[in-house]
Parts: sequence; C-alpha cells; structure tokens
Amino acid sequence: MRKVVVNEFMSLDGVVQAPGGPDEDESGGFRYGGWHLSYFDEVSQGWVLDGILSAGAYLLGRRTYEIFAGYWPTAGEEEQVIAEPLNTRPKHVASRTLTGSLEWENSTVLEGEIAEAVAALKEDDGGDVHVIGSAELVRSLFEHGLVDELRVMVDPLVLGGGKRIFSDDGVRRSLRLVDGKVTSTGAFLATYAPAAE
Repeated sequence: MRKVVVNEFMSLDGVVQAPGGPDEDESGGFRYGGWHLSYFDEVSQGWVLDGILSAGAYLLGRRTYEIFAGYWPTAGEEEQVIAEPLNTRPKHVASRTLTGSLEWENSTVLEGEIAEAVAALKEDDGGDVHVIGSAELVRSLFEHGLVDELRVMVDPLVLGGGKRIFSDDGVRRSLRLVDGKVTSTGAFLATYAPAAE
C-alpha cells in the first residue's frame, strides 16, 4: 500500500495560499502572493527537490494543476531537474469542473467521490502519491484520514489571513514529528505522521 504525502509551504499562522508568486491566487483579497520565496536556502531547496523526486505520482487540486500545467511543460533548462518528474510521472487531478482528457501529459481526472478515489489510489502499485499545494484537497484528505505524511516548510512569517489546510471542524487530529531541521532563513522543515489519539 502506498502513502499519501502532503507537501506544503506554510506561514507560522498556517496560511498556504499563493506562496510562489504575486498573481498565483488573489482570491478572498489575498495580497501577499510570493511570500515564501525569500525563505529558500540550499537546505530547503534540497528538501523540496527530494519531495519531488521521491514521488511515484502526484495528486493535485484543480487550481494547482492549472498553475503547474501552464508552467512546467515549458520550463527552462535550469529547472528540468524538477520539471522532468512533474511532466513525466502520473498526475491525478481532483476536480468537480474538469472532465475528459487533460492536455498535460500523464494527467487524469479522478472519477467519483474524492475520498473513495484517493483510497483506491493508495491501494494501487507504485511509489507514494505526493500532494503539492492544493489547500482545499488537502483539507478534505485530512478530514477523511487519508494523509499518511505531512511535509511542511514553516516560514517565520505571520500573514494574518488566507487559505489554510486545516479546517475548523472541531476534530482533534494528533501528529508526531518524524523529522525536522531549521534552515539558515529560520524556516522549519518538518515531517509529521498521524499519531494515535
């Protein structure tokens, strides 16, 4: 059985919205797009690359899929170490609006209810399924107990509002720290796994 591994960039107050660029996601009036980029260093770049390369497949929400599909197929030579696995490995897209075949190679839309489709993916052969970004999808995966590992880079920054991956549903979910290190920029690279209550 393969694992579902969530990979996120997060502010200290739990915001995951638009870490990569100013126009990435301005929904809800979010005005701090690109907040994450200044926290990268050599250690965190290696950590991100490890997450990309260790995936057997990717699971993406519609918005993340559209951002990635618009960028990675035409990425420059210097970005091929990330672009190549993203472009060639299977990508499963959770969407209520996308249907039929998708243009980005090796991409398919999950059929039926997301929780059931992801549970079936976990039963398939192959390497672990990595989720990148996709806040709404990740929230749903946590609510259905489908996350086996959370890899998060927590930046020393408070944004005061924006999309988060944890819902306010009143349910307690315990995690245990599997690995952690601090970067030269003060960010914390942490890997968590579900813990027994």
